[in-house]
Amino acid sequence: MWRGLYTAATGMISEQKRTDVIANNIANADTTGFKRDVTIHKEFHTLLIKRVNDFEEGGTVGLSVAPFNSLAELGTSREDVTQIKGFNADPFYRPNIGELGLGDYIDEIAVNYEQGALESTGNTYDLAIVGDGFFAVQTPDGVRYTRNGAFFKNAEGYLQDIRGYNLLDTQGNPIRIPANIPDSRVIVTGNGTVSVPGNEVQLNEQTNRLEAGGNMDGQQVLAQIQLVEFGNRLATQKQGDNLYYLVADNEGNDPEAQAVGQDVQPRLLDPNMQPRPASGEILQGSLEKSNTSIVTEMVELIHNHRMYETNAKAVLAQDSMLDTSVNQVGNLGS
Repeated sequence: MWRGLYTAATGMISEQKRTDVIANNIANADTTGFKRDVTIHKEFHTLLIKRVNDFEEGGTVGLSVAPFNSLAELGTSREDVTQIKGFNADPFYRPNIGELGLGDYIDEIAVNYEQGALESTGNTYDLAIVGDGFFAVQTPDGVRYTRNGAFFKNAEGYLQDIRGYNLLDTQGNPIRIPANIPDSRVIVTGNGTVSVPGNEVQLNEQTNRLEAGGNMDGQQVLAQIQLVEFGNRLATQKQGDNLYYLVADNEGNDPEAQAVGQDVQPRLLDPNMQPRPASGEILQGSLEKSNTSIVTEMVELIHNHRMYETNAKAVLAQDSMLDTSVNQVGNLGS
């Protein structure tokens, strides 16, 4: 009976965590580039139940044996619980009650990387990823990855996100737009190449601003945006603020393989756990919306509430039976 309480309680705990995940998905339904989370449930190890006093060496259904005159010849006895008022179950089939479940738990909170809807904005520095891939941005904690392509040009010409983190190129350097180039002349292609007018770029020491010069009728490649993907979906983990960090060393850093323990080295050496050029493309002037569906999440929330309520009722039922067993059945002999 105690097992029933624990089993129902684990269900309540799991559904409570699932409610938190659903609530977070709903809260980020309008967050650019957000990917919804999904809870993965896993069952605890089950127990195989059998009845006490059942004979240990039962036969098999359909087994051909010589005629018998007594139960003793079959290796069983009248103490066998399958013998009730002269009736016995098939003596050649060992009684089997089955498995007893012990509840479930949240094994993983997985990220659903399904493509979100694209919204055209017309803004030069709004970039949407079509397909697989992440932008790389420089944060105080190191390089982080994001699907949020809402960038802007700050006063010094650097492309940054809303938190002020610089967008990185394939060399790991921040991308800086010349100050004398209008935004409408900046072109970002599908592979992340950033082109601006002119055939030379230099720093104006008086203004400390980058300026393009030369033949302004042509286009020159300024940089290429770092667009990466991972062969293993577990290579990154959500950090918050729509950012992902590399979990190769469990802390989001990228240390030398020789400088870490043996349990971490295989993941550092696994190419699927390291960033590589993405197969997706960049669409300039658009943003990828969240892949969260409010309707779907609300349906899941209602279903989750009912599951929680069912487990709660199971706990009350088990508690009521325990109360009866202790306070009523236990007093019959007194």
